[in-house]
Amino acid sequence: MKQVSLYTDGACSGNPGPGGWAFILRCNKTEKELERSDGEPESTNNKMELTAVIRGLQALKEPCEVTLYADSSYVLQGMSNWMAGWKKRGWKRKDGSKLVPVKNVELWQELDALMSQHKVQYQHVKGHAGHLENERCDELAVAAYQKYLEKR
Repeated sequence: MKQVSLYTDGACSGNPGPGGWAFILRCNKTEKELERSDGEPESTNNKMELTAVIRGLQALKEPCEVTLYADSSYVLQGMSNWMAGWKKRGWKRKDGSKLVPVKNVELWQELDALMSQHKVQYQHVKGHAGHLENERCDELAVAAYQKYLEKR
């Protein structure tokens, strides 16, 4: 199985507001890289963080061993800890003593389907702390939402 590194970030101007996402996908053997980014006129930071991971995994053409580097605790916790429980409860989460729908459920379900095709490991990186690829993804994500600010 090919080993790859996936670096992701999402950003919003306001929350909600214009949003952008970005990823860098790197083959560990060849060092070949793919960068992608885009945005939406109205989104949330969490949606953009999820979209970055989804778009990165969608870019893979075969099952891979993926090390995901992200600064979003929401995404990393969801993927590694919360998702299994959500699925058992019909994509619902606990809110006190009741069950409520998971926020961004369509994105989580898409991510779940993509994760089933790959072996994914998680690595939290501190945002805005000089991590080269995280900084680059942030720069791309911010640039992606800038075009929507100009139209306001």
